Amino acid sequence: MLTPVTSSYLAAVPGIRHAFFTREGGVSNGHYASLNGGLGSQDERPHVLENRARMAHYMGVPDERFLNVWQIHSADVAIVKGPWENGERPKADAMVTATPGLSISVATADCGPILFVDAGARVIGAAHAGWQGAFSGILEATVIAMESLGSQRTDITAVIGPMLSQRNYEVGPEFVARFMAQDAGPARFFIPSSRADHAMFDLPAYNAMRLKRVGIDNVYDLALCTYDDEQRFFSYRRTTHRKEADYGRLISSISITEKYT
Repeated sequence: MLTPVTSSYLAAVPGIRHAFFTREGGVSNGHYASLNGGLGSQDERPHVLENRARMAHYMGVPDERFLNVWQIHSADVAIVKGPWENGERPKADAMVTATPGLSISVATADCGPILFVDAGARVIGAAHAGWQGAFSGILEATVIAMESLGSQRTDITAVIGPMLSQRNYEVGPEFVARFMAQDAGPARFFIPSSRADHAMFDLPAYNAMRLKRVGIDNVYDLALCTYDDEQRFFSYRRTTHRKEADYGRLISSISITEKYT
């Protein structure tokens, strides 16, 4: 049985369906148990496709309308008007659409899934915001793309889904230096680590800051850590610490639920 996490703020918007899917309710085994939606993982492809079919069904769309991009940790956004031609996914790290019946989705395993909605303009977005994407401007680019479809940034609500929390996100001095060279503001997102010259990074708060700085006032964080909750969430860092060969991917999705044409 699928057990997605939902946001009360998104659930309150009529005609919008969303889900931050957990790892529960799929058919994959081993490291991928059980709802692995990662097309780029080394999991058995029939298992991934069945998992994705279950998620598509939950979202109320046919499989070909349950869409992911080929994520590359960029600031590139795809404006989506229909299913991918020949099933070929564009390279990007966010999607926006005003088209009903498309479930736009991002895959994560510690990076930040962020879902957007402008209820009045009927425009939605989904972004994959790890540190590279957030640092490069993926969130700002998503907002601009939504505006190109008629949205107003003051009307956008953004919900930050499950991701790596600060207590589990240790980074080295070169990481901190990169952020400080861009902007002194991020200093508040780092606290000392138990290891010399290392720090703990608050990615959820950094993402929230980037959103608010670009004019999104309605930002809500589910405050769920992928590393801490192994039963519900895959985690790249947890897999790395255990020296496992690969890891599953979580899918977060949003759609406008009017009947597709």
